[in-house]
Amino acid sequence: MRLSAASLTWRAGGRAIVEDVSLEVRSGEFLALVGPNGSGKTTLIAMLAGLKRPHGGTVSLGDTPLSEMTRRAIARVLALVEQQAETGERLTARQAVELGRTPHRGALAPWSGRDEAIVREALDAVDMAPLAERIWHSLSGGERQRLHIARALAQEPRILILDEPTNHLDVEHQLGLLALVRRRGGTVLAALHDLNHAAMFADRVAVMQAGRLVALGTPAEVLTATLIASVFKVRASIETGSDRRPFIRYALPSLVAAGNPL
Repeated sequence: MRLSAASLTWRAGGRAIVEDVSLEVRSGEFLALVGPNGSGKTTLIAMLAGLKRPHGGTVSLGDTPLSEMTRRAIARVLALVEQQAETGERLTARQAVELGRTPHRGALAPWSGRDEAIVREALDAVDMAPLAERIWHSLSGGERQRLHIARALAQEPRILILDEPTNHLDVEHQLGLLALVRRRGGTVLAALHDLNHAAMFADRVAVMQAGRLVALGTPAEVLTATLIASVFKVRASIETGSDRRPFIRYALPSLVAAGNPL
């Protein structure tokens, strides 16, 4: 299923946080959303997930405007992993993941064997099954992040939206998570800080700057030394691997300041 935005705008304090952004996340693709801090990525994601109502423009799931769908109907199709999601409840790790089944169950529906299997698979997928009975507040930030992802997987979404999903994760789990998301298929939109992660895993990359979409294309088309210097204010050289994907090698700031070559 595709997720599309047409002329999205969001304003706060008299200024545009997101302005006139149009894009389509194609069915079955992994689209990485990148940009400096303050470029509007999180606000754009909140509108695409239905958490914020745009001040201008529309969001659609397939051919249906998001504004015409209930929260429950959206949650049956789309799952969001927020950057700073938390819970004040005294839940176990397993119970936190079980919440992902809520959109698919009636108020009086009994917990089924299928529900149990889906939750178990989600815990296994993020390597959290051994900690399933631990209380939420006893877990590290990285462990909680992996549970947020497991909860989203338990929703069985056709569209998965991730806002900085590798926050708090060590390198092993960063790469493992993105490989898992890529491998499971479906439609994925992920806001990422690491440009090399975007280059490794995404089909296309969308670049935000000052609230606007300034580039959209394959990693090789978008992640150029020129764009990185313009948008991210750093110098870099681009290498190309055997898979034709770019690898970004950054220049040390001190070397740049001294005028030394890369």
